[in-house]
Amino acid sequence: MKNSSRGSSATHNDVHTRLREKRASDRAPLETILRATQVFDEHEITIALELIDADASVGYRFIVAESDDRVAGYVCFGATPCTIGTWDLYWIAVDPALHGSGVGRRLMDAAVEEIRIQGGRLIVIETASKPSYDATRAFYARYGCQESARVKDFYATGDDKVIYTLALRS
Repeated sequence: MKNSSRGSSATHNDVHTRLREKRASDRAPLETILRATQVFDEHEITIALELIDADASVGYRFIVAESDDRVAGYVCFGATPCTIGTWDLYWIAVDPALHGSGVGRRLMDAAVEEIRIQGGRLIVIETASKPSYDATRAFYARYGCQESARVKDFYATGDDKVIYTLALRS
């Protein structure tokens, strides 16, 4: 493993977290987490599960967080085709019981570190403007991501696509 934070342990806000690569056995607990967040609709969950099921050779990278030997969340990201050093962050989801515990930040930190190691210079994150995504957008803003664009009524009338970017320093 090139990412030194994977497989490592840390405690944030009294929650012991270990990061590791995704396993086939993670599918059911990750689906449970996706549903428990009450953020994603059924179509979004189907897409997330398709990515979780995808073969690693298609370019999606996953880091899974464990807390007390249970899956606590995950992040999915990959290099953006036809770019030099741009990466997409596709999904990040944490067990709602652990929101605010630092698990999401640990996952984001690990993704950023892996992207940096792979020569990444820019991370692009697309999300929705609907109210169920308020906490998600606040998380990205607290992390230091910048709202770089907004496409009005993209997902549905009144639900814009909000594009965040995070420039990485060498």
